[in-house]
Amino acid sequence: MKCIVIDDEQMAREILAAMLADVKDVELVATFPDAIEAMKFLNKNQVDLIFLDIHMPSFTGFDFVQTIKNLPQVVFVTMDENFAKDAFEYDCIVDYLVKPIQLDRFSRSIDRVFRKLNSNFKNDIQITDRVFKEKKGVSEIYVNINSRLIKIDLDTICSIQSQGDYINIKTTETNYVVHTQLKKIKEKLPVAQFLQIHRSHIINIDKIIDIQDNTVLIAKEIIPISKQNKTILMKYLNLL
Repeated sequence: MKCIVIDDEQMAREILAAMLADVKDVELVATFPDAIEAMKFLNKNQVDLIFLDIHMPSFTGFDFVQTIKNLPQVVFVTMDENFAKDAFEYDCIVDYLVKPIQLDRFSRSIDRVFRKLNSNFKNDIQITDRVFKEKKGVSEIYVNINSRLIKIDLDTICSIQSQGDYINIKTTETNYVVHTQLKKIKEKLPVAQFLQIHRSHIINIDKIIDIQDNTVLIAKEIIPISKQNKTILMKYLNLL
């Protein structure tokens, strides 16, 4: 696992470097006194973990997290205990270490990083496995409406909205109101094509027209997207 350290204090960088030198399977590839230099490095290099100070001149740790897309795992390292709650609003934040760093606390943080990496790896395998199976021919779904089984081609579905005890399946031709829960139909849909972007909305990724702020436009419908699910959606898209 490759990692970098970003901290404007030289002593802090040296302490972390010394601790990391004793950790098996972790390689410290670079240290940086400011976030801008680290950003230049990340434009050309890939790492698995970043130890990141919060309070730095000009460009804070939070600025860094908000600016860089597709961040690896990040451990905040700071003398300020007051931002822990805000830090964990970001999916990439794995831990929050308060200076001076105690060795046992540092070890627990490394363990947490490895557990998260292993969990992500297993999830990636499961998703890849499921996508492979889906490509073998799942192309329609049958819904029960007024005791009739109606076939809906998956490619025609634009979005699905939860409405109490019902769901509204919106297709390119018409809408179908079905007595079931959103989570039940979600289990039947191919994960490579459909994504739940909000607690009450599932969308067909292929039907997206544009994405702006915290909304997605599909057909003529503007659909809200949560912050966490927007991060997931970005990984699905073929970005230029």
